Amino acid sequence: MFATHRQNEILRLVRAQQTCTITDLANTFAVSDETIRRDLKPLVAEGLLVKVHGGIMLPAQLDEPPFRRRMVEQRDAKRAIAARIAQMIDDGDSLLLDGGTTCVHIAHALESHSRLTVVTNSAEIARLLAPRNGNRVLMAGGELRADDASAVGESALAFVRQFHVRYAIVSVTAIDAKGRFMDAQPADAALALAAFSQAERRVVVADHSKFGHSALAHVFGPDGLDILVTDVAPAAALSKVLSAAGVETICAAPAPGEAGGSGT
Repeated sequence: MFATHRQNEILRLVRAQQTCTITDLANTFAVSDETIRRDLKPLVAEGLLVKVHGGIMLPAQLDEPPFRRRMVEQRDAKRAIAARIAQMIDDGDSLLLDGGTTCVHIAHALESHSRLTVVTNSAEIARLLAPRNGNRVLMAGGELRADDASAVGESALAFVRQFHVRYAIVSVTAIDAKGRFMDAQPADAALALAAFSQAERRVVVADHSKFGHSALAHVFGPDGLDILVTDVAPAAALSKVLSAAGVETICAAPAPGEAGGSGT
């Protein structure tokens, strides 16, 4: 396929799908990521497309809520993490999922499971799992955040504290070199702490882009969780801190052909 033809097809796909990752386009056209980047360069220069981390979208879509953009960022890594979590969860298990984008990917990965009891503050997760396979979904009330349709505030925290679950699975914004887990929003930090206080197994899901950074709200240290599920092993210093605290680190690499896809 000539480059100009491929560029026209790229434009058609992005208009149809709203956003595309570099990896998805490379797989679609059976070319390398680098070839796709060369094809995109003039389209971006002409203002027909806009680059985001790991992908592209139409210029008008920059006005979309940040949550929708985050669903595309690091998508391959989040899908790999979600698939690994789905392997951990058995039919009939009870779990708590927060409203982060990685947990929404986990909800997609759990769509074939049955008889789950799911506690969540996310309207999107509730929508995905409530109608399926005899699941029971319990959704927190409270103030519904416009960006991600997650309930936050004291009502949501009080709701979460009513339940005992096998797994509490939460996402974080950042993990620094000392093993401090952080969130950008204090409300999310409070939800994570409430969730972990109600669970037998405390699980953090975080792709590699979260390592080595800090955020506004400190949630807990390395002794605050049992399992970290990520897509790439942390750096040696962080791995040592987590191991010393007894944290089990599980790496779920993206499937072949997906590595190097979306960014965060």
